[in-house]
Amino acid sequence: MDNVIEKLKGGLIVSCQARPGNPLRGASHMAAMAKAAALGGAKAIRADGPDDIAAIKSVVDLPIIGIYKTQPSPEIPYITPDFEHAKAIADLGVEIVAVDATKRPRPDGTNPWDLIARIKKELGVLVMADIATYEEGVLAEKAGADIVATTLSGYTTYTTQTKGPDLELVKKLSDTLRVPVIAEGRYVSPQDLADGFEAGAHAVVIGKAITNVTFITETLIKEARECLQKK
Repeated sequence: MDNVIEKLKGGLIVSCQARPGNPLRGASHMAAMAKAAALGGAKAIRADGPDDIAAIKSVVDLPIIGIYKTQPSPEIPYITPDFEHAKAIADLGVEIVAVDATKRPRPDGTNPWDLIARIKKELGVLVMADIATYEEGVLAEKAGADIVATTLSGYTTYTTQTKGPDLELVKKLSDTLRVPVIAEGRYVSPQDLADGFEAGAHAVVIGKAITNVTFITETLIKEARECLQKK
């Protein structure tokens, strides 16, 4: 298991996901995305849901960070929010299960720290804690999380979204935690990637800037117009 984490060091993790309404949504599309990312040098793939995960595992030989999303919300956990969702993806053979480890109340009344401990004990997989604050990162490590990720900084009601990545949080966690810290959330450029490593990240996750064609197209058009206006 430690070897899996070591393989991620200094690498780019590509998040292959597509929300409802995205023309690329679907297991076959995500599997193709993951294969392309692997050819480009990705160290791991982050994927959502049993169908996508199974399809991706059939075409790439990379560690999979599995998640199982429910309806996105700033108020309640939705990234692998309970044990049943975690088991569904762990049973597919993912190396890492990522869970929402924020302090937000859960529909089933459980807490993220007990969830982390139970997954470790009963499913035998590595656990990545997606957190929003430094305190949540500390608590996740104490609960037994193998990795802490800054995924949810700026996506809860009690955190403020920075314009770019929350590099300050990455640095603070990296400076104090014993477990590896993965930088995730609003990393969209080569500079962001470099800045994440500079802040102490073990690895960096990039999603929409690689796999969301709509976002990439809109961003290129917007930034090109801004460049022209400055001339």
